[in-house]
Amino acid sequence: MLVLTDRRLARRPLPEVVQAAVTGGARHVVLRERDLPRAQRYALAQRLRRILAAVDGTLLVSGPDPLDGDAVHLAAAGPYPPPRLALVGRSCHDAAELSRLSTEDYATLSPVFPTRTKPGYGPPLETAGLAELIRHSRVPVVALGGVETPDQVRACVAAGAAGVAVLGAVMRSTDPATTVATLLAAEEDG
Repeated sequence: MLVLTDRRLARRPLPEVVQAAVTGGARHVVLRERDLPRAQRYALAQRLRRILAAVDGTLLVSGPDPLDGDAVHLAAAGPYPPPRLALVGRSCHDAAELSRLSTEDYATLSPVFPTRTKPGYGPPLETAGLAELIRHSRVPVVALGGVETPDQVRACVAAGAAGVAVLGAVMRSTDPATTVATLLAAEEDG
């Protein structure tokens, strides 16, 4: 499971939400917050890395600048080729974007379901579309977009996803630890 950050949706300060997600079992977090100045984003990345280091977790930084780390999650648009780092993921939305993958370790496919985080972004793939695109991928696929319930998680895994990525379900949660634990259990059951 990937947990993506959004401090504007978070019910508590972002480090507290990430700590709770880690307590619930999250081991991979994608730091988005691209609107922050680099110095603030860097400081936040360092703080989140310390939280994840306690459980041998990984912080991926959204964008090509790893902020002194070794893991990034890139947009579909680039850069190409991807940087050579320990872990590189890329956002994809269709077969053409999947076909451009080269040395990435995984791809997210989105939106799988309608999403409150990016309304109007889509149309949603739904699980049939997700399954079809997974068949064309050379790398493991993580389902993203509107994934909020255990049934949705199980459906994504049944469609062939290696896992799910969640944002709103965790950021909006009053109990991120329980939310992550519940969704992670469904991912492992899938």
